[in-house]
Amino acid sequence: MRNTERYPVTGSNALWQIYKTVPFWKVVKNFIVIQLARYTPFIPMKNWLYKTFLGVKIGDQTAFALMVMLDIMFPEKISVGKNSIIGYNTTILAHEYLIDEYRLGDVVIGDGVMIGANSTLLPGITIGDGAIVSAGTLVHKSVPAGAFVGGNPMQVIYTKEERAKHDI
Repeated sequence: MRNTERYPVTGSNALWQIYKTVPFWKVVKNFIVIQLARYTPFIPMKNWLYKTFLGVKIGDQTAFALMVMLDIMFPEKISVGKNSIIGYNTTILAHEYLIDEYRLGDVVIGDGVMIGANSTLLPGITIGDGAIVSAGTLVHKSVPAGAFVGGNPMQVIYTKEERAKHDI
């Protein structure tokens, strides 16, 4: 299971009660900043926007490709280490709104990580240093350091030790 905190709700579903869980103006500000960053081709500007206005923790030389979608409600729960790449159109979520509850969880991406295009990272996961996530992967659990993972649902294709043994 992922490392998330659960918050039960009563009455209508959790998403219908969104502004009881996150301030409206925070969502508006985050939406504007994320949309600006998604379309800018300037990596340093993206990182500056994410750090300055959203509270995302980003290491040096980390690159977010075009169209990356960060969690619009809780981006401050996302951290990415140094020298990592987040591929085109990847979605990083730190929340889940369900019928009877909502869940929040940190997303921690290590140093030297490669996330392939069109991947989705769910809340409460950690991706270890040097891991590679194949394009189109649904990351629904944590990824060990140095592993190569892929698929939907995500599976470990090679561990760090297997990669070293076969020089992959």
